[in-house]
Amino acid sequence: MPEGNGTHGSRTRDRDPGLQPERTRLAWRRTTLACAVAASLAGRQTLHSGIDPVSLVVLALVVLAWLAFLALAHHRIRAMHAPRPPALSPRAAAAAVTCTVVLAVLGAATLR
Repeated sequence: MPEGNGTHGSRTRDRDPGLQPERTRLAWRRTTLACAVAASLAGRQTLHSGIDPVSLVVLALVVLAWLAFLALAHHRIRAMHAPRPPALSPRAAAAAVTCTVVLAVLGAATLR
């Protein structure tokens, strides 16, 4: 059998990345932008409702959660450039979910 017909020989070659990794990179970028908007809105709400020690702590936690998600997304976006990107680890997936939930909870806490 010829090597390039998609059977046995294609298993040893790097896959054609196609559009799937690009769509995944764009999804990570959109999600990072949405987290930045949520953090910005939390900061705006904190400034409009008055600054007190509790508000500053909540805002600091929002910024930390956003920075953690930004670092995770940047790492994942860079990993998607490989010919065979590794699967997202359960630990990284849990970290992304945790950052998202923390941002949602802290965003709701700024509305008090």
